[in-house]
Amino acid sequence: MASNRFPIMEIFGPTIQGEGMVIGQKTMFVRTAGCDYSCSWCDSAFTWDGTGKQDIRMLMASEIFQELSRIGGESFSHVTLSGGNPALLPQLNELIDLLHENGIAVALETQGSLWRDWFLQIDELTLSPKPPSSGMQTDWDILDELVSRLSDHNRCFCLKVVVFDDADIRFAEEVHRRYPEVSMFLQAGNNDIMETDSTVLLKRLMKCYEWLVQSVMASTVLRSVRVLPQLHTWLWGNKRGV
Repeated sequence: MASNRFPIMEIFGPTIQGEGMVIGQKTMFVRTAGCDYSCSWCDSAFTWDGTGKQDIRMLMASEIFQELSRIGGESFSHVTLSGGNPALLPQLNELIDLLHENGIAVALETQGSLWRDWFLQIDELTLSPKPPSSGMQTDWDILDELVSRLSDHNRCFCLKVVVFDDADIRFAEEVHRRYPEVSMFLQAGNNDIMETDSTVLLKRLMKCYEWLVQSVMASTVLRSVRVLPQLHTWLWGNKRGV
C-alpha cells in the first residue's frame, strides 16, 4: 500500500484561482515545498529559501485529503497543486489518484523544467516558463518535450508567462512563436511582494496591467494570447493562504 510522504507548506481554501486558464475557478490549494528555480520576484519564496522550513509537514496522500475535507467540507470539487514546484515529487500521482477517486478535478502549475508521467493525469496543467526578469534560464529542449508529450496525449494544458518588462515581452513572443498552437496567457507580475497595504498595491498592479495590455496590443507577434491580471493579489494583496 502506498505510503509516501510529501513536503506540504500550506493547505487552504476554498478560494479562487487567480492565474492562468482556470482564473476565477473555485478551488482548494495544496502548496508543496521545494523548487529547482529561485526566481528573483517569486511570491512564494518561503517554499524554497528556508524561511518557511518550520511550516513544512511530511504528509501522506490520505492525510492531505483528510485536511482538505476538514477545511473545505462539501464545498469544493477542484484542487490546485502549487509550490514551489510540485513536479519535484515523483510519487505525487498517489494524491492525484486519491482526489480523482473522490470526484475532484486537479490543476497544476509548473515551470516546465522536468517531465513526470503523472502530468497526463492532471485535468488542467499550466506550463509557466520563466522570463529574463526571473534570473532563470529556460531549457527549451525540455519544454519542447513537455509540450510535445502533452499535445500527443491531447491533454488540457496551456502556457503562461509572467511579464514585468520589455525583455519579458520579447521572451513571451519567443514562446508564442515556438508553440503557436498552444493556448497562451500573459500575466502582469507583482512588482512589490513586500507591500502590506493592499490599496497601495492594487494601484501599482493596475498600472502594471495597463502597461502589459498596451504592450501586447502593440505586438505583431502576440496575436493569439489572453492578458490577465493576478486576480488574487487584486483582491487580497500579498496576504498568504487565500
